[in-house]
Amino acid sequence: MEVVVRHDPLERFSPATRAWFRGVFETPTEAQAGAWAAIGSGRNALVIAPTGSGKTLAAFLHALDRLASEPAPEDRRDRCRVVYVSPLKALAVDVERNLRAPLAGIRQAAARLGLPEPEIEVAVRSGDTPAG
Repeated sequence: MEVVVRHDPLERFSPATRAWFRGVFETPTEAQAGAWAAIGSGRNALVIAPTGSGKTLAAFLHALDRLASEPAPEDRRDRCRVVYVSPLKALAVDVERNLRAPLAGIRQAAARLGLPEPEIEVAVRSGDTPAG
């Protein structure tokens, strides 16, 4: 008889991030589990998956978790620690919108667990200039 030991992909995340994810999703997708394993071990990752398969969280949850669980540097100039470069402004806006719910959820989960509530800002910067 072969015993199969399954690793919980959420084990690598902080209690607040795990609590938020488990409260919102049944289980991580294959794309998420694979990306988190690579990113968590410091390897590069290319996530190829269909629309709606959780690519945004696959790419960003590890960074969000670290931002939420590690103390912010006191000097505000040192606080920008994740930069996403998008070829399209619309895509950058979509990613920004899709990160706000997880950040709010992780903050609420931290409060429920009696942990410090992370203060993380998300913003979009573009090279658009007014016409004229």
